[in-house]
Amino acid sequence: MMVPNLRDKIKIVFFDIDETLIVKHKDYLPDSVLPAIRKLKANGIIPAIATGRSRCSLPLKLRALLAQEPIDLFVTMNGQLAVYKDHFIEKHTIPTAKIQILVDFFDAHGIEYAFVSDKKIAVSGITPQQKSALDPILRDYIVDKDYFKSNEVFQLLPFYDETQDQLIADAQILDGLRVVRWDKDSVDLFDAEGSKARGIRAVVDYLGLSMDNVMAFGDGLNDLEMLNTVGVGVAMGNAHPKLKDVADYVTDHIEQDGIYNFLVKSGLIEA
Repeated sequence: MMVPNLRDKIKIVFFDIDETLIVKHKDYLPDSVLPAIRKLKANGIIPAIATGRSRCSLPLKLRALLAQEPIDLFVTMNGQLAVYKDHFIEKHTIPTAKIQILVDFFDAHGIEYAFVSDKKIAVSGITPQQKSALDPILRDYIVDKDYFKSNEVFQLLPFYDETQDQLIADAQILDGLRVVRWDKDSVDLFDAEGSKARGIRAVVDYLGLSMDNVMAFGDGLNDLEMLNTVGVGVAMGNAHPKLKDVADYVTDHIEQDGIYNFLVKSGLIEA
């Protein structure tokens, strides 16, 4: 499919992280990512992050890249927090009373969990299942079952596989919450109205732009709303088939410089 020149239309480009900017389990960040971000900035286009992660859990290689070429705009924790130049544009936390109901249930069924805030991740306990899911993302989490009582929590990560999906669904504890599986051993629980799209819309309104001025790259099911809502939604070549179905364009695989190649094709940067 031919890609039109979008240079005059696009003002912000959002990037998912895992399997879009970086291959998580290989810890591989394509060499083309840094020049892509630099060239976007040079052309007056804002590079931004839209991720299910918290800012405290960015991959080390991405943190090193951002130390060289800072990014000021973040939509994190699946849209629960939108931050521009350290100004909190919008945030959606889970009420403490709601968390108490959840942890009481998980404790009764032997399910460990993690609390996600902007600055820290705290786990209820250490298990092989918890480590399998969380360690590829970060390892400097703390153990604190009471973390939610004195800190803002944006997401809860219970550690269970698909065999327990029905148990959780039948427990009727998820009112007002959305569930998105991100690992074979864990799901995200967050505000039911939450999505990367909601966070991006808050950013766009704050900056006086429109969704037509936004391009976004993603690969997973938590990118569906984002790619459906922005002006130009781009699925990676390695993306989930359902995401490719809703994307405006499908670029190359992450390991074949899919982001850089599409930015060149669309006229946002020069080769």
